[in-house]
Amino acid sequence: MFFGADPLYLLLVAPALALAAWAQSRIRSAYGEGSRYRASSGATGAEAARVVMERGGVRDVAIEPVAGMLTDHYDPSRKVLRLSAGNFRQDSLAAVGVAAHEAGHAIQDATHYPPLVVRNFMVPLAALGSNASMLLLVGGLAMQWAALTYVAIGLFSLAVLFQVVNLPVEFNASRRGRAMLQESGLIAPEEDEVVGRVLNAAALTYVAATLTGAAQLVYFLIRSGAVGGRSHRDDRA
Repeated sequence: MFFGADPLYLLLVAPALALAAWAQSRIRSAYGEGSRYRASSGATGAEAARVVMERGGVRDVAIEPVAGMLTDHYDPSRKVLRLSAGNFRQDSLAAVGVAAHEAGHAIQDATHYPPLVVRNFMVPLAALGSNASMLLLVGGLAMQWAALTYVAIGLFSLAVLFQVVNLPVEFNASRRGRAMLQESGLIAPEEDEVVGRVLNAAALTYVAATLTGAAQLVYFLIRSGAVGGRSHRDDRA
């Protein structure tokens, strides 16, 4: 018995999933609050991103709108900062906060921030781990094939490691962006608290995702027999 119907899964993973669900509701709430307040400078998200990047010495990154809500991201391969349409055009504290965070990533890229370099190197490995591990894991556990199960867990570990490495990258981008918003006068001192709540709520989603991945990894290790659980007999050995 595995996954959702397994009491061990509920014990280990369900709390992390609950935290992830709460984190998602928290970011929606904080973003909604921040969207109600206009930045005193009147800068839009796109303008804020440009100012923050220029203060960080970055002038060769394009800024483009992208469809969706909270689809904002920095693409290091194309040197493009993409902001969701609302954040691109709006002058709310939420918009400039998110834009400054993504601009922080562009500055990290330009300055070769070590954790970002490691994260970018791990992207294809993490994608492989996320896409292939579950199929292999289910097959290995169903067939009681230990070797296949351990390969699957190894691949899944890459995805979890990526999430761990990603945490300091995200925290640092928020710190850089938030500080430069204040230094450039794009937000007033009293507006920083609202921006901080938006960025802190966003950071919590990354923490929750990492904890969920780690909890799942522990569960898979136990169920595979690698950590104190029932050992799998490899009939193909």
